[in-house]
Amino acid sequence: RSVNIVAFGNERDALSEDSQQSSLMWSYLRRSALISEVDSSPSAEYARSPVATEYQACVFGNVRLVVHDCPLWDIFDSDWYTSRSLIGGADIIVIKYSVNDKTSFQDLKDSYVPMIKKALNHSSVPVIISAVGARKNAVPCTCPLCTLDRKNCVTTSEGAQLAKEFGATYLELHALNDFYIQKYFGGVLEYLMIQSLNQKSSEKMKKRKKTQKCHRVQPPQLEQPEKMPILKGEASQYDSDLHNLLFCCQCADVSFYSEDCSKVVEAHKVILCSVSHVFMLLFDVKSPADIHDPSILRTAQSLFAVEDGAGLPTPHGMPPCSVPVRVVVKDPAFCSCLSDILHFIYSGAFQWEQLEEDIKKKLKDSEKTEHVLEKVKCILKPPGKLNSLRDCQSHQIKRLCNTSLRLFFNTPVLADVIFTIQGATVPAHRAVLVARCEVMAAMFNGNYLEANSILVPVYGVSKDTFLSFLEYLYTDSCCPASILQAMSLLICAEMYQVMRLQHICELYIITQLQSMPSRELASTSLSIVSLLKKAKFHNSDCLSTWLLHFIATNYLIFSQKPEFQDLSVEERSFVEMHRWPSSMYLKQLAEYRNYIHSQKCHCAVM
Repeated sequence: RSVNIVAFGNERDALSEDSQQSSLMWSYLRRSALISEVDSSPSAEYARSPVATEYQACVFGNVRLVVHDCPLWDIFDSDWYTSRSLIGGADIIVIKYSVNDKTSFQDLKDSYVPMIKKALNHSSVPVIISAVGARKNAVPCTCPLCTLDRKNCVTTSEGAQLAKEFGATYLELHALNDFYIQKYFGGVLEYLMIQSLNQKSSEKMKKRKKTQKCHRVQPPQLEQPEKMPILKGEASQYDSDLHNLLFCCQCADVSFYSEDCSKVVEAHKVILCSVSHVFMLLFDVKSPADIHDPSILRTAQSLFAVEDGAGLPTPHGMPPCSVPVRVVVKDPAFCSCLSDILHFIYSGAFQWEQLEEDIKKKLKDSEKTEHVLEKVKCILKPPGKLNSLRDCQSHQIKRLCNTSLRLFFNTPVLADVIFTIQGATVPAHRAVLVARCEVMAAMFNGNYLEANSILVPVYGVSKDTFLSFLEYLYTDSCCPASILQAMSLLICAEMYQVMRLQHICELYIITQLQSMPSRELASTSLSIVSLLKKAKFHNSDCLSTWLLHFIATNYLIFSQKPEFQDLSVEERSFVEMHRWPSSMYLKQLAEYRNYIHSQKCHCAVM
């Protein structure tokens, strides 16, 4: 017997000084008298940037307890399939947040609660919403009408309203001590664990009753179908793709110079503007009136000066109309560290501690180091936010930076290439295309017509499919609306050799087909054999193999469809060999039925 608990959210304050504070789930496992043999390990899938920790223990003596603790909500943005799998296997879900982090609570309420509801799909999994911590700017008040702590803290009424809308149990834990952990939180959690175990026992008893055998003659045993091949997701290369773009300097449209006119480094407007309003202001993407923050304007004016780039030679890989912008860096200390700062930004702003070490080694002066790091924080600061980011951790800078090329997807702002497709135009940015797609990199940097053209025609795919393809290149995510759209996107991904997108489409198609009930599968107009043919033609070996197993596993359904005749001799032979139920079982079943009728007896199974 086992109980699976999945916990989402971070109970620590966004800018908490206590980085060693134990998590809610770990505190409960350590302190509860009912828990024994606790073991913890970070999930291997997130070894690069851990977002999930697995704890295993024993509860109630001999019940296996598995806890997946996911403190970062990034798992929903970067790997929807894994997050949905975690929720699907959960017996209890715990959502936790800090009462002193209103921004995270708003993100939870607006973005992630709807995702969790969608993944639960109306199932009756119990949910606990835990508000952790004592409100710092006022004495904690449980009065629903109190407004003392409404600006910066999450009020009791806000948390209770969220729990009511979710149908969850709401708990306020003012401290992670023995009272709140063991008696309050632990009491509710242990009650739900007992309820889950009782429900599982009840379902098991029902199954036993249904499988009672006929006393006279045993019917033939139907074996389980063969396990179909499992497709594993491919790790994202999004951050490394952008980082490599800085190394190769292809399609660079910005050149940074020191005050003595020596070139420091080349970069790309679209990447810089996606992380910083300072660069948006510098490259005229936004005006001072759009930003409403004088500190960003002061930072841009004190650090940089844009010079006229007329008359400069066009670099390799850029069309003649795209002349790189010359930017002079006014601050000598900042200029000497600019290369390290750009590497930090292009790599996804994960490694703040590494940036600190690199700048310390280069400057060898604590005051200058502190000065440069403060300038970096000013560059990354969103408009209207206070720049109080001393002693930041990497994941906090990542949240602040929030690199998002989605802002520039399908927009003419800073675009330097226009695709023409089905009579329509789609603007794009060469830097992003070259970084994310090797075929595009060869097309724009080789001896091809597209290397020096603004207008680039696209053939063989629809506009909607190509837009979905570009959206993946910009955001590293895609969400097909149907199986047919996923197949079209898979064909486009194969055409441009973007293997990870191809695997995502394969997984989507498999997930959708697996979730189809037999009745819907029998009545659908979707041709599985046609999908199989397309998968083979476009070198999707994993999907084509899986589809063959799928047809064989659902043999009684597909053998009645006209499309079954379109299978090749080799495919038909494979399906007949692996069919379920097997022809031997159907023969034994017919013999059993004849025996029952000849004996004129009633069979409980039949």
